[in-house]
Amino acid sequence: MRALPRLPVPVDRHLGPVLMWIGAAVLTVLLTANTLPPPLGTGGGYAHAGPAAVAGTVAVAAALLRRYPLAALAMLTAGAVAAAGVLAGQQVIPGVQPGDPMRVGFSEMIPVYVALCYVSATRSRRTALAALGFGVLVPAGYDVFALACGPGLHLAEYQAPVLFTAVFAWVIGQSIRTSRQLASAARAQAAERALTAERLRLARELHDMVAHSVGIIAIQAGVGNRVIHTQPDAAQEALRIIETSSREALSGLRRTLVALRRADPAGPEPAGTPGLAEVDRLVAGAAEAGIEVSVRRTGTVRPVPAEVDLAAYRIVQESVTNVIRHSTARSCRIDLAYRPTELGVEVVDDGRPGAEPGRGTGTGPGFGIVGMRERAALLDGRLDAGPRPDRGFRVTAALPIPATAPEPAPTPNPEPA
Repeated sequence: MRALPRLPVPVDRHLGPVLMWIGAAVLTVLLTANTLPPPLGTGGGYAHAGPAAVAGTVAVAAALLRRYPLAALAMLTAGAVAAAGVLAGQQVIPGVQPGDPMRVGFSEMIPVYVALCYVSATRSRRTALAALGFGVLVPAGYDVFALACGPGLHLAEYQAPVLFTAVFAWVIGQSIRTSRQLASAARAQAAERALTAERLRLARELHDMVAHSVGIIAIQAGVGNRVIHTQPDAAQEALRIIETSSREALSGLRRTLVALRRADPAGPEPAGTPGLAEVDRLVAGAAEAGIEVSVRRTGTVRPVPAEVDLAAYRIVQESVTNVIRHSTARSCRIDLAYRPTELGVEVVDDGRPGAEPGRGTGTGPGFGIVGMRERAALLDGRLDAGPRPDRGFRVTAALPIPATAPEPAPTPNPEPA
């Protein structure tokens, strides 16, 4: 089974609070710089606990953000408005130059932006919309703070940038949220596809393995039932074939159970998986069921990849099983063509005109041909099945052989006598 594709990693639940703690430290530095004389600070002259109070608000909000996101945002919004007033207050202190407009408008809002983006990305849509409301209320808080402090405090010019950035942070959070949802859906779909593919593989294996053996058992049981009193030796031979076929079916079921218990689904096939080397035994089993089968190999016979080997064998096995169970044929021919870039498989029988698998016994069509087509398609090959113009039925398949297919082992020279 192929490995699942790498998908986007969800936002870590600790990322927002960690960034908030970093923001608290940065904001403490920014605000404390206004209390120190040059060259250590800007000489803003704040000889009070305002910076520590604002930084403490951010720290408390960081602790509350994961469990109480809206309460944390409310604290951050109030702290941001207060911090903006503190920084912009330089404009009404005699002898002090106005502060940097970008610092006034954005530095105190950094924790709000981080928290807004985090809540938007990790919480429900309703909570995210409520969080956006706090970001939108910041400009209104600027107006209230400016009115309370008098006409000398200028905060209106920062409202539009702050509002735009708050909305932008919320949109980024929504984008991250959507990416997480899409990644989760993609993982679920990939898992479902892998599960479906594994189910189909097991269905094909069980069908191809059991149908062949059970088909032979059914035929031989009928033969034995008819001749048990008149031809005891023939009945005994039928029972022997039934025993052999039953053991083969049990062995195949054990291999399937081993495959189901494998820890690594993408690992190699378990030991004992059949391949084209088993065709001769398949021919012998068909002969015991009364079908004469001939095998012809053309081209340079060489090892092929395990998946091609298994698919080719299962196609041959299913085709021969259909001849045994559903046709009036007395003989069939298996052609294996080893071409440079593909392995050709053809199974032709001599059944009566118009006969086809699934109609010879009135049991209705099964999944054999469908399974053979699926096997070929999984290897980027092709398979055709249908009645021949004159008589009988033909199954043809072409299975690509990768360029890295194993080369045949060199044959050692015989030792001199």
